[in-house]
Amino acid sequence: MTDLGTELSNELATVASQPLAAGLFDGQLFEQGWQSLSLFMQQGGPILWGLALVGAASWLVVIERLIFVFSVFPKQEKHWIEQWRQRKGQREWASRAIRDGWLFEAHVSLHRNLNLLKALVSLCPMLGLLGTVTGMITVFDVMAVQGTGEPRLMAAGISMATLPTMAGMVVALAGMFAQARISKICERREASLTKALRSRS
Repeated sequence: MTDLGTELSNELATVASQPLAAGLFDGQLFEQGWQSLSLFMQQGGPILWGLALVGAASWLVVIERLIFVFSVFPKQEKHWIEQWRQRKGQREWASRAIRDGWLFEAHVSLHRNLNLLKALVSLCPMLGLLGTVTGMITVFDVMAVQGTGEPRLMAAGISMATLPTMAGMVVALAGMFAQARISKICERREASLTKALRSRS
């Protein structure tokens, strides 16, 4: 047991003496990742680049909505609640009209860009299907010219047909989850503001 412990401690000391992030900062890891991504894009065809742009746009919308909901909207909500508390004659028609205007503004601001996000998410499977069609056309072209004697060329067309579909489904599922969660959060924020304003009427 003593020998085993000594060997383990020696190996740990050897590993600890080596630079931990030697391969992280010399560019090799980044280069390998970029090569893998480039190979994946080449196998999937040009449709994957369009799908990547749509996916990036959808996640930019997600990030923008999260920043607004958790950083910008709470300040505006606090401002509205403080104004409503300081307002006299809350039961008057003018006060209620102002309150309803605030609630409408909150609804519009909270649900802004959610329809755009939904449209982008719905577009992803369609792009994947378009990639499938273009890939199958490539396969049929190879079969028409070369017959079935060129399996490598046929495999390239099959990859072009399957990879966009898989990528489109993955991006769409992630986007659907994000859109559903953000919609639920916005509904809760709106209900909280409505309760805070109407409870003092």
